[in-house]
Formats: sequence, structure tokens, C-alpha cells
Amino acid sequence: MCFDPHDRPPIPPMAGAAHDHRTFELASTDGTGVLAFEARAAAEPTAAAILILPDARGLHPYYEELALRFAESGVDALAIDYFARTAGTGPRPDDFPYVEHLSQARWNHLSADISAAATRLDEAEPGRALFSIGFCYGGRLAFLTATWSRPRFAGSIGFYGVPVGSHRFGDSPAPAAVADEMHGAILGLFGGADPSIPAASIEQFGAALSVAGVPHDLHAYSGAPHSFFDRKATEFALESADAWARVQSFIAERTPPR
Repeated sequence: MCFDPHDRPPIPPMAGAAHDHRTFELASTDGTGVLAFEARAAAEPTAAAILILPDARGLHPYYEELALRFAESGVDALAIDYFARTAGTGPRPDDFPYVEHLSQARWNHLSADISAAATRLDEAEPGRALFSIGFCYGGRLAFLTATWSRPRFAGSIGFYGVPVGSHRFGDSPAPAAVADEMHGAILGLFGGADPSIPAASIEQFGAALSVAGVPHDLHAYSGAPHSFFDRKATEFALESADAWARVQSFIAERTPPR
């Protein structure tokens, strides 16, 4: 798990920014109802939308708040859960046993849910630039969205997503192994002191992206741990601020003007 139940993204609300938001059930491409949260920019929307892929806990308040921060910056956001097939779509306690549900998650189901979410964002306003962002478990999934062709992502952002080898939970392919299928651009943000993603793994991913001709920026913050992007991690406030600035720049550079 990346974050504790009461952790929140280290991004202050924008004073005066307006947005609409709601929790609802998204129909996956296989017909399953998936818990989702959407936030729409109500003032000065940009021509960008973003799909948020949570960490191993699935959809919880950290990602709902992140969606609000994106909407405040003019980017429509949609965050989805992973466990509708085993845990339903009802409220989850803080001690939700996510590990037992994560072990039952399958790539074909996750792909169906991600595709449905991406299509919803794409069809809501055709022609917008579509992005994905994920954390830990979701960071790996976000990298994999770069292989989507319909709809196609302009950019995929992964915070501490494991880019090489098999994952201890699930059967998703390794992003480095499918780099030659990727489109758009990749932004990877990692903790330099994260033992689960050593520098060699990041270098291997970068090499695969270079060979495939995929534009990419992979950045590791020296001394930062896994899941440093957290409001409570005040010792990594500068790293978090830089990471958020990189995310915003990555999106802005690939978003067409209104």
C-alpha cells in the first residue's frame, strides 16, 4: 500500500476555483459496475482530461481529493476502483482487507475497467488530450495505458510504478517489456531510496523507451522513499512540490489550446 487511509495529496486547494464532483458506478466494458469518482472543472476548463489509477487500496479519499485538485486546475478527472468483482461498490472501512482482493484482480478485468473510464473521458468532449496518472500499483497500470490505441493517451504518468519484471499481485505485463507498443509520452517519478524500485530498474525502463522511440522523463528523487507524495511527509515537501510541477508541465505541454 502506498498511503495510509488518512493520507492526502500534498496539493493545496486553489482559492476560488470551481468544480463539480460525484461518486457513481461506471459500467465496465464487460458490464460490471465499478465504483468511480469524477470531478469536472466548472471554471476555465482546459482541453485536457485525466484518468486516476489508485494504489493497491483502490479508490479512497486520497484519490478523490487528487481529482478535485485536477479539476480546480481546469482538468476533468476520473478515478476508479479495482475491486467491484470481489468487494462490491459499497463503502469500505479503514481496515479494508485490500490484499485479499488485490490477489484476485486480473489484468483482463482491469483493462476492461480502464478502457471504460478512458472512453467516458474521451467521449465527454472529443478532441481533448487524455492523460493517465497512477500510484504504486496504479503507477504500473498508468504506464501500461500508453499502449492503448482507442482512445489514445497523450501522456501517461506513474508515481513509483514498478516498471520491470512480474508484479507480486496480479498478472499485468511489465511496462518495459511492452515499450515498443507505447504511444504518447511517459513521465515516471520515483523515490531514490525506494528499495522496491532500484535505479537499475528505472534505467532498464528508460533504455526500453529510448529504443522504442517513446518520449520520456524518468526522475528519481534522491533520498525520497516510496510514497513520498503525501501531505504528512513534510520532510519531502520540496520533492512533492517539484513532482506536482512536473505533472502540471507534462500535461500543459501536451494539451491543445482552447
